[in-house]
Amino acid sequence: MLYAIISQDVDQSLERRKSAREQHIERLLELKRGGRLILAGPHPAIDSEDPGPAGFTGSLVIAEFDSLEAAQSWAASDPYVGGGVYEWVIVKPFKKVLP
Repeated sequence: MLYAIISQDVDQSLERRKSAREQHIERLLELKRGGRLILAGPHPAIDSEDPGPAGFTGSLVIAEFDSLEAAQSWAASDPYVGGGVYEWVIVKPFKKVLP
C-alpha cells in the first residue's frame, strides 16, 4: 500500500538539512531503486523552486510499504529526524486516484 509521509521542519532548519541531506537522499534512492518511491520533495519556504536562504518548511514522501508500521518505522529512522530537521512527522495511508 502507498503511504504519505508528511513532515514539518523546525524553524531555521536549512543548516540542519544541509548536514543530513546526503544520507536522507540515499534512503530515498533506495526506495526508488526498489520501485517503491512515487514522489518525494521539500516544501520551499517561499514561492520559488530555489528558495535560497529562506530554506524549506517540510517535506512530502509518497512511497509503498508493506504496512503502516513499516512506513512509520522508515520515517522515524530518517536522518532528518535524527538531525533535528523535523518538528513533527505524520504517516498516513494514501490512495492514488489520478493520474
